[in-house]
Amino acid sequence: MLSLLIPWADLEYWGKKQRPGNDVPSERLHPRQVRLRRQMTSAVRMQLVDEKKQGNREELPPSIYAALVDSLFQNFTATLAGTFCTTIVAVMTALKTGNHMIWPCAIWISIVGVARAMQMREYELERRVSPLTPERAPWWENNYKNLADLYASSLGLWCFVVVLGSDDAIAHMLCTAVTIGYTAASAGRNYARPWIIQRHIVFSCAPLALALILHGDVYYTGLGLLLALFFVGLKYINLSLNAIFVDALTSSMREAALATRFDTALNNMPHGLCMFTSDGHLAVMNHRFGEMMDLPADLAHLRPSASGILAACVDAGSISEANANMILAEIENPQAKGIITTDPDVARGRSLSWAFQPMADGGAVVLLEDVTERRNAEARITHLARYDELTGLPNRVNFRDEIGHLLANPHGSDEMSALLFIDLDQFKQVNDTLGHPCGDQLLCAVADRLRAMLRPEDFVARFGGDEFVVFQQNIHSPDEAAALARRVVDHLSERYKIDNHLVEIGASIGIAMTSGVGADTLLKNADMALYRAKADGRGTFCFFREEMAQTVEARRILELDLRRALANEEFELFYQPLVNLQSGKISTCEALLRWNHPLRGTVSPADIIPVAEDMGMIVDLGRWILRKACLECMQWPEAVSVAVNFSPQQFHQRDLLSEVRYALDVSGLPPRRLEIEITESSLLRNTQLTHELLSQLRELGVRISLDDFGTGYSSLSYLHSFPLQKVKIDRSFLEGIDTDRPLRLLRGVARLSADLGMSVVVEGIETNEQLELVNADGTVSEAQGYLFSRPVPAMRVRQLLDASHGRRADGEIIPSRSIA
Repeated sequence: MLSLLIPWADLEYWGKKQRPGNDVPSERLHPRQVRLRRQMTSAVRMQLVDEKKQGNREELPPSIYAALVDSLFQNFTATLAGTFCTTIVAVMTALKTGNHMIWPCAIWISIVGVARAMQMREYELERRVSPLTPERAPWWENNYKNLADLYASSLGLWCFVVVLGSDDAIAHMLCTAVTIGYTAASAGRNYARPWIIQRHIVFSCAPLALALILHGDVYYTGLGLLLALFFVGLKYINLSLNAIFVDALTSSMREAALATRFDTALNNMPHGLCMFTSDGHLAVMNHRFGEMMDLPADLAHLRPSASGILAACVDAGSISEANANMILAEIENPQAKGIITTDPDVARGRSLSWAFQPMADGGAVVLLEDVTERRNAEARITHLARYDELTGLPNRVNFRDEIGHLLANPHGSDEMSALLFIDLDQFKQVNDTLGHPCGDQLLCAVADRLRAMLRPEDFVARFGGDEFVVFQQNIHSPDEAAALARRVVDHLSERYKIDNHLVEIGASIGIAMTSGVGADTLLKNADMALYRAKADGRGTFCFFREEMAQTVEARRILELDLRRALANEEFELFYQPLVNLQSGKISTCEALLRWNHPLRGTVSPADIIPVAEDMGMIVDLGRWILRKACLECMQWPEAVSVAVNFSPQQFHQRDLLSEVRYALDVSGLPPRRLEIEITESSLLRNTQLTHELLSQLRELGVRISLDDFGTGYSSLSYLHSFPLQKVKIDRSFLEGIDTDRPLRLLRGVARLSADLGMSVVVEGIETNEQLELVNADGTVSEAQGYLFSRPVPAMRVRQLLDASHGRRADGEIIPSRSIA
């Protein structure tokens, strides 16, 4: 009997067309020809759904609840036919028994059955207009429940009347069979809402079982009890079916959502995708592939072969036939690799990247990407990496590679090559005065002139800034390189018209001839020759000579030694006294740098300072001198000061004031005992900031001295504009001092400085005659020179200071005797 009640336990997967507007496809709610993917064992493992829980629609997602209600209103024709058959059986029992009370039951069954059929018809008509919504579903569920309850009650009443109102066994069999069949069919039909079938069992089967028990016959009573047990079992079968159905529905909806997301992702990815089965036929193609290949929209539905797809691509003009054959070979023998094809349409100029990935079960996945922009960008980047963007000339990297290749493959033994390193003179002034746009136009004009005067086999590049390089090939003597250099200098020195401005610049050229050296050495040699050409006055050219390399190497070694000397404190300070001409005592000692090199011996400051300035070491070196001098000055008599020379770079550093304070704090030296000597070049840069800095140093208590006055610009405005306290007149004023004019000039400068309230020092005093002439009018307050002492080490200067300040001065100076 169970097999009759649940005839669809082994079903095929649903395949009906979805009704319009429904959130869940109706073919997934009403399985016909469905094969459940889960075996009955999985259904047995499911937890039975509680009656109350199944009846509570709030615990189900709204879409699933609406789908469950939708499943109740199916098969209008079957419902109407069932009502007709049941009515006929009821009429038959009335005729067979002759019981007139059965006729009203038969009539009522037919009325309620037709009402149920019409209700389903009305539902179907409404569904055609709009889908069933979760909000509308409760109303339809209640209507269905009301008529179903009436119909079940009609059957129960009919059975009760037939069994107790007659003794006709055939009538009893007919009503019992119809009611049991209806209940079993309802259990299978109404699996979506178990609480409804449970009411059916109560309203239809309970009266039947009660009537059988009340009949009095022992067999009737036994059948009534068995029917009660059967109905209880039917209830749980219905609940189990409901659990299976809800789980299957939920899984199918989840799979449908996943499939939708996959389809959305597949058709919205920027790449084209095709998947081919092991037999070479199309399995999947996204929209992007069709768009990129200009394929017909319905081609994918025909499930063509890979060759058919590629033939369509060739017909559309998206790929060439040769590329199609190459792609087909990759699909038929897939390996994880990729190829790039170019568009047959040159005007479109499209580049496509094809990536192939074999699948484990055979077949291949083809990923298509339009890499036109990427390849254009890569080409652009490659061009920028090897060519100058402004002039279009090869850049340093490109030039280095090219001449490296040319040098590695030399021509005949009688042929030579030359490298010309060109630097534009006065280009910075053009940039500063006319602006960078004009400077860029000028560089382009220079590049055009260079191209015009070179042979096809020559090679020109821009190295950056205002530097150009020419590689001249196939020459037979250096004279040809010199002739080219002369032409370059002449042509580049001609006027340029840039934005209605007439511009004149020059060029300096360093030339290096190839002599079995590499590209880097050749460039370095030409650069050294250029340096010499610029030192010789610019606007000319110079050939590289070996002594230039020796000079550069010596300079490099000196730089390395300087760094090591500063790190190891190999420097030493010497001190040269300044003598007060009135008291005859040493008033100040100037700190002078000395370097005792282990191999070079004593290195002159004239060799150290320029190199240190070029290396950027002068600030660190000056910091060391300042601190060392302040510490040494603390060992001297209280009346003696120390003078420290500051280079322009050191003087204009941002933290100069902090460095001076730190040196004074660490040493404990009073600020009044420190003199900072600066040159006129320090006053030329940013006079406003220089004036503020000098004022701050003076407020600190430090004395400021103008060193080497009389050299350089020798502007008297410095004496007026800046807060100076001492002027040191350069030794050049002593030349020819025994004549009237130089002596008047020196005394005039000294008198002017003294009238402005500044002390006056004359440097370079070497003879008594010079001292007498300088001190004759009393305007010079201090003197310095070999007459008094040469620069001496710290220990020696302490002895001089003890000798100078350890005796009473009578005010008389004996110039013929050196303090040293």
